[in-house]
Amino acid sequence: MTKKLFIIVNEDRFFLSHRKDIALAAQKAGWEVTVVCKDTGQRHEVEGMGLEVMELPVNPTGMNPIQEFRTFWFLYSLYRKNKDAIIHHVGLKTCLWGGLAAKLASVRGVANAISGLGAIFSNNKMGMTARGILAVMRFSNKRKGVKVIFQNHEDNSLFLNHHVIADSQTEFIKGSGVDLNVFRYVPEPESDTLKVVFSARMVKEKGVMELIEAAEMLRQDYEGRLEFWLCGRLADNADAVSKEELETRCDGKYIKWMNFQKDIRTVLEQCHIVAFPSYYREGVPKSLIDACAVGKPIVTTNSIGCKDVVDDGINGFLIPVKNSESLAEKLRILIEDKALRVRMGKAAREKAEREFAIEDVIEKHLEIYNKIWQQ
Repeated sequence: MTKKLFIIVNEDRFFLSHRKDIALAAQKAGWEVTVVCKDTGQRHEVEGMGLEVMELPVNPTGMNPIQEFRTFWFLYSLYRKNKDAIIHHVGLKTCLWGGLAAKLASVRGVANAISGLGAIFSNNKMGMTARGILAVMRFSNKRKGVKVIFQNHEDNSLFLNHHVIADSQTEFIKGSGVDLNVFRYVPEPESDTLKVVFSARMVKEKGVMELIEAAEMLRQDYEGRLEFWLCGRLADNADAVSKEELETRCDGKYIKWMNFQKDIRTVLEQCHIVAFPSYYREGVPKSLIDACAVGKPIVTTNSIGCKDVVDDGINGFLIPVKNSESLAEKLRILIEDKALRVRMGKAAREKAEREFAIEDVIEKHLEIYNKIWQQ
């Protein structure tokens, strides 16, 4: 019997940055792989790898009931036609609607990958939306052949404490991994101008404004020998930073908004420090894993997901959330101490080699698919 695997992600660009190596390895291992995602203009790249692609009708950040039902119904119809498949949902929305569709369609098996819970779960007190999501997922997960993959232990504990899953359904994979042969260790560039890089969507909860505020605190002392590069596309949700605000706050010289950078590896190789003051409920940020691999010291928050990439004082600094002053202080320490930057950068690479190799991530995913198939 042909082993079918459907990988469901919100967008083609996320698949390319976070899951393509897993899909290609599964295909090589004998799985018939179909990627189901929204086409943002990069579908041809996925198809060029020899993978089948289906268009997913989804608004990744929307909450319109009609659009949400359309996503659910598409997945339900797809799964009814492919009941003997293994379905790998990636991200909260696809886990929510795809998990429900898979249960109602009696699909053979499901792997739900919780790659961060986002803004809905960022507050200490969960609102009705968060509780509703957990209730639906609790119903969906109560069946044979379901595994739930977590990237951090806080998300795992949340699901266990709210009885969304049984302990036997838990799988743990720390992040999406990185190809250490592509993202190689590179010594910091010799330059009169130090560069601090931030890489993420332009969303407030990612800490964009806190970073800009910290940059302004440092401007008087470092303008002319320091640059801040903000790398990331605009977002379309309620907490997005607008293009107008970015253009107002970024002068193009000291603080630069550089939009999405497809070749983020080259950007990281050109920089000296990575800053990521997120208070979004991350899984384990891919941007920080990549920064570790290239060997960059990191300043990030002591928050869920982010703290899993930085050992405070070893390969970077952890700071409180929403604290521009602390961010500026830690950046100043790194700016003034090249030896510390170099030492932390080497420690970051060592951490990447220990914890984030893509080969380990691939192996664990293939084990999970086979476990589910054999149940």
